[in-house]
Amino acid sequence: MKVRLCENNTGKSRVYRRLQEEFPDLDAKIKKCLGQCGSCAEQPIAMVGGKKVKGKDVDDLYRNIVTALREGAGTGEKKNGREKKKGKKSVLDK
Repeated sequence: MKVRLCENNTGKSRVYRRLQEEFPDLDAKIKKCLGQCGSCAEQPIAMVGGKKVKGKDVDDLYRNIVTALREGAGTGEKKNGREKKKGKKSVLDK
């Protein structure tokens, strides 16, 4: 699953480092812009699997990213309340 952080968010480097330490196989990147400027100006955000994840602060954002990863992990991504099988191993399967 992809995680994208906006370079304009304060604390994005700390979130990125924590993700890299705990999930070394995760496809996480800091991007110039996520196209979410309205939300990004108000609070820390990330895109996880194409969906916006927000936090009150960077610690809350990190927790919400991990929650989103776990909800979309396992045998596949959730779609319509059911798991969609993909056959790929999750970065959370360790």
